[in-house]
Amino acid sequence: MRVLTFLHSFEPGGVERVALRLHRAWLAQGVDARLVLGRTKGAMRSEWPGLEADVFDSHGVPTAAWETLWMMLRLPGAIRRHRPDVLFCAGNSYTVVAVTMRLLLGKRCPPILAKISNDLARTDLPAPARPFYRQWLKIQGRMLDRLVGMAAPMRAELETLMRAPPDRVAIIDDPALDEAQIAHLEALPRPPRDAAGGRRFLAIGRLAAQKNFPLLLRAFARIARGDDRLTILGEGSARKSLEALARSLGIADRVDLPGHVNPVSAALLGADALVMSSDYEGVPAVVPEALAAGLPVVATTCSVSMGDLLGQGRFGLLVPVRDAPALAAAMDRITSLPFDSAAARAQARRFTVEIAAQSYVVEMQRLAHG
Repeated sequence: MRVLTFLHSFEPGGVERVALRLHRAWLAQGVDARLVLGRTKGAMRSEWPGLEADVFDSHGVPTAAWETLWMMLRLPGAIRRHRPDVLFCAGNSYTVVAVTMRLLLGKRCPPILAKISNDLARTDLPAPARPFYRQWLKIQGRMLDRLVGMAAPMRAELETLMRAPPDRVAIIDDPALDEAQIAHLEALPRPPRDAAGGRRFLAIGRLAAQKNFPLLLRAFARIARGDDRLTILGEGSARKSLEALARSLGIADRVDLPGHVNPVSAALLGADALVMSSDYEGVPAVVPEALAAGLPVVATTCSVSMGDLLGQGRFGLLVPVRDAPALAAAMDRITSLPFDSAAARAQARRFTVEIAAQSYVVEMQRLAHG
């Protein structure tokens, strides 16, 4: 079976990292897995040495600003060259490309398996935009052959909002990490902490609107004590505005923005809690990583799956989206609550690539031979 995965670049992103992890696992399992890239730039490039990919040559013309259109223009040729049995769409940000392939190629388009990587309700959208968004979801539900949700609570969303028949929906827990990472995190000692030291809050994600880091900064400013620190790992277009907000809130000396960091194991082990302030997510990979590190989580209800991910309150606290006082109160409480690290690691083991890769192969074989 030949599988073709398409990605824009090596720019940091949970969708891209999971897709590359699955691609590598499929190769190890003997699948004829092919990868096409719009460009080779991106901070994650060094994480995947020796990775073979078909890269679209732009002859020196920058394509980052119009990467989706660039992929739409070049992917049909790659499909004709590689002749895949299945086209793998890695996440919601790529579904517009997948739907375009179906429209352009018609019956020549291979079956499309799409991983749905974000919350579908999208209550963050302006009210006038929501009817158009809901219609777009229905179009995807008609055009994409198999939809994969990343946790069981997503099934109802896929069947209701995308109008997908049950037999075209599969649930495969998000391959956020692998067994080697869990063993590595379990074996590493936690850095010694000064009993009088402050609390260490950690957030990880692109510095983009979806992650709503301004909410996190405002919540931290409400409860920060003198020695408390907040570290946000990631890079993006919102950096300057976040730095300015931290200064205006008087917390710039307690907020660190070191950029994209990989691996994040040292940061996880050095923190007291992971905080997720997003407006919307699917099953964010960083949460299983935090659980594997024995770290409690404070998160907004940014996904229908978040309660399941946090063991219905066993591994963290949930607060409403865009509620700074509630987020601040949860951050203030989280470090004083009991936490079962062993149970958290067991929860994290649901989300390994060893389990997910084979499940994807089964779904793709059904699609290719169905």
